Amino acid sequence: QVQLVESGGGSVHTGGSLRLSCAASGRTFSRYAMGWFRQAPGKEREFVATIDWSGTSTDYADSVKGRFTISRDNAKNTVYLQMNSLKPEDTAVYYCAATYRLGVATTSTLYEHWGQGTRVTVSS
Repeated sequence: QVQLVESGGGSVHTGGSLRLSCAASGRTFSRYAMGWFRQAPGKEREFVATIDWSGTSTDYADSVKGRFTISRDNAKNTVYLQMNSLKPEDTAVYYCAATYRLGVATTSTLYEHWGQGTRVTVSS
């Protein structure tokens, strides 16, 4: 069982940056690919970024490519999402998720474990 706790959300202005962290419990963190998803008010949850077990393979939603960077530190059981050049349309609750597979995964239904979410608000 993996428990995930996100942190780092907050309120910023357009163009600002935030770094989200997701701390995972358990000793098998490196066996999980990790992902970040987000859900804006009135919208469905959408994929943001994913990283494989080793941190060498990543994938991003087109809307965040070039602005967001996902990374992980297996020694610290933590995955990060560095968000730069934030836009109002990035406003959402951001969720960390873990899937028991080695490769990247962009589909939410592949993920078995989810955090409680952290809110990001970007104002113009």
